[in-house]
Amino acid sequence: MKYITLLIALTITAFMVSMPRSVFAMEKEAGGAAHIASFGALLVDKRVVHLKAYLASHGSPIAAEAHTFIREADRNNLDWRLVAAIAGTESTFGKHIPRNSYNAWGWGIPTGARSGVGFKDWEEGIAAVSEGLRKNYIDRGATSLVQIGQIYAASPAWPAHVGFFLQKIAEFDPVTPDFLDVTI
Repeated sequence: MKYITLLIALTITAFMVSMPRSVFAMEKEAGGAAHIASFGALLVDKRVVHLKAYLASHGSPIAAEAHTFIREADRNNLDWRLVAAIAGTESTFGKHIPRNSYNAWGWGIPTGARSGVGFKDWEEGIAAVSEGLRKNYIDRGATSLVQIGQIYAASPAWPAHVGFFLQKIAEFDPVTPDFLDVTI
């Protein structure tokens, strides 16, 4: 079965490569971390694959939104790991959230409150938090984790926790998946 799958994959790849096409890609600056691999006409940002594998390794319900984290980080000029690291700190990567809120970041939830801002889906939450971090924190001068944490969270340990997940995401070494299994 594995050989049949490989044969089909090679046939599809050969077909895609032989077709005339125009492909335009713009790689935004991400501290030298952005890498785009090409399989025929399919462009894959390695950060998406990396983050998806990391989140999946934690059983995160937001793993399928890795592409959204990267898109919103690039759009808001944020570290591509930041919003995911905050989700790790605030909700164990979306596993412990107010019911049906899609709020893995504690966004708009005052300390001690049980509810706050709810989003219609993970994509809306990632976009809102990314934009909010840019406009309400970084653009107003809170550029370090310590400065952001002083506003974002009551716990003085928050910056260290977010920093821990930033480092763990960076250090994570995903097993290189078969390119047929990479769904973005």
